[in-house]
Amino acid sequence: MLRLALYQPDIPQNTGTMLRMAACLGLAVEIVEPAGFDVSDRHLRRSGLDYLDHVAITRHRSFAAFGAWRAEAGIRLVLATTAGAVPYTDFAFRRDDCLMVGRESAGVPEAVHAAADARIVVPIRPGLRSLNVAVAAAMIAGEALRQVG
Repeated sequence: MLRLALYQPDIPQNTGTMLRMAACLGLAVEIVEPAGFDVSDRHLRRSGLDYLDHVAITRHRSFAAFGAWRAEAGIRLVLATTAGAVPYTDFAFRRDDCLMVGRESAGVPEAVHAAADARIVVPIRPGLRSLNVAVAAAMIAGEALRQVG
């Protein structure tokens, strides 16, 4: 099963949107803490609506804990980053990939980049910084699901 990992999310509305998307598309979600808000916060529940009951969510207390879980499970980490080398449409996804997006405010630190098995990018027009993290996650998840059937 494809998974979506949220690295220390800091905007509850974006997190709720991604959880709702994951529920609709059948993705499991890994939340790498600490988050910038209480993940049981009412804002998260409001933006995820009643979809939160339809998504498998696992919380990891740190990136190290997430890394240990991933290594034990043999899951490939595919990091979405503006510093990615491969456009997401050119990447060969696998059924058991874990697609990670970073914090809205800061992305991910170098240690996360180094731990990723692949780094992909959603190409955007020059001079613009980035897409909203939930939009990027949806685009990448859609392509990954298209590829793996």
